[in-house]
Amino acid sequence: MFTEQGERLTLTLLQLEDCQVVGHKNLDRDGYDAIVLGAVTKKPSDVAKPQKKFYIDSKLEPRKILKEFRVDENNKLAIGTEVKPSHFKIGQYIDISGRSIGKGFAGVMKRHNFAGLEASHGVSISHRSHGSTGQCQDPGRVFKGKKMAGHLGDKNVTMQNLKVVSVDDEKSILIVSGNIPGSKGKYVFVKDAVKKSVDA
Repeated sequence: MFTEQGERLTLTLLQLEDCQVVGHKNLDRDGYDAIVLGAVTKKPSDVAKPQKKFYIDSKLEPRKILKEFRVDENNKLAIGTEVKPSHFKIGQYIDISGRSIGKGFAGVMKRHNFAGLEASHGVSISHRSHGSTGQCQDPGRVFKGKKMAGHLGDKNVTMQNLKVVSVDDEKSILIVSGNIPGSKGKYVFVKDAVKKSVDA
């Protein structure tokens, strides 16, 4: 979309699928305060017995995905409360966490943005290599965490300070400005931004 000032915004549409508060964590019992949100209903036949009893006692449909969110004791939503996109305010900043797209084994130029070796001056058949990996006899090993070729993607990533542009409770859609981790159709976790709240 374009703003009134002519600025172009890249948008991502997120759908909240049967998102509901299914449980609480208490300071006395668990050591911290939190609410447990469940999303995407599933058949009772697919639920293990201990979980089935939990859902029967709380009179809720079983959920495929469960996620805890830390909150103050005074801000806990009641069990059974449905969380809609309007829970977030337009202009608010949020953090979105998800699993990034896996891209298999990749070299250092693609994985860590290395420049690679020179195209001439005696360099042969190693133009895209990472070069030296360490020192000589001292310390005589490669340090842990050294940037090398390996598995790219398929890890937990959090995109911070994404702005809420619009909310639609009727279609259960939350529209944010910016890109989020993961491929289309994957599940992500949305929470209030840690570093930013709302524009002044």
